[in-house]
Amino acid sequence: MVFGQVVIGPPGSGKTTYCNGMSQFLKLIGRKVAVINLDPANDALPYECAVNIEDLIKLSDVMAEHSLGPNGGLVYCMDFLEKNIDWLESKLKPLLEDHYLLFDFPGQVELFFLHSNAKNMITRLVKKLDLRLTAVHLVDAHLCCDPGKYVSALLLSLSTMLHLELPHINVLSKIDLIEKYGKLAFNLEFYTDVQDLSYLQRHLDQDPRSTKYRKLTKELCDVIEDFGLVNFATLDIQDKESVGNLVKLIDKSNGYIFASIQGSVVDFSKIAAAPLNWDYYRTAAVQEKYMKDD
Repeated sequence: MVFGQVVIGPPGSGKTTYCNGMSQFLKLIGRKVAVINLDPANDALPYECAVNIEDLIKLSDVMAEHSLGPNGGLVYCMDFLEKNIDWLESKLKPLLEDHYLLFDFPGQVELFFLHSNAKNMITRLVKKLDLRLTAVHLVDAHLCCDPGKYVSALLLSLSTMLHLELPHINVLSKIDLIEKYGKLAFNLEFYTDVQDLSYLQRHLDQDPRSTKYRKLTKELCDVIEDFGLVNFATLDIQDKESVGNLVKLIDKSNGYIFASIQGSVVDFSKIAAAPLNWDYYRTAAVQEKYMKDD
């Protein structure tokens, strides 16, 4: 089994910085990491990528040849990649034996809740290459400072979760910068746990720009609460403890931490229900040794 992350999120949410920081952290704890850049608009990579979509297609070439804008060009590139998925599979196969995979996707959000190209590619890779992937959806933490933007982020997160059908973790990125954008209306746990959104609606009602959308906002909040799927982890990519806590969540969601365990259902449930302060790195070290010996 091969494990990895599908890193997605709106433009500016920090996906490339995340892939760079996460790859460095995973290497520090003993994993061999391969970063796969699938963003044809990302031509200034801070990390060394094992696979780069620009070897197949470039956004600048597509825009010039077909007279497309950036959004249309990205959709074209994803469609082209889906039709040439054999190219991506051939690039990934040498990495499957001993690498942990990080997929750096474009920031165009329509690709992950509206268009089917990215979902079709991920589904095929999961089935054909036996991948165990978790979608890591980054949202800039400063959106919490604006109730309307926060509700939009919740709706985007929910739509993406339902569309991709992967183990999924939503992350408030750049959490270390959140105080620079103003004081939050509630404590941080209100936003990470997505608590009673009726309190948020009261703040929205105080904004004259939101008055005419009051009923729509209420209905959207009701949809989010009815599903009850969305919550957020927090991340400061420069803080090792913050990154480590997120890695623990990801490893539980895609099954990485269970791969080397040969025990009863009780043994599995003890780890699955363990708090975040359990002796994770000791178990992870055993996991790494097991996978290398195997």
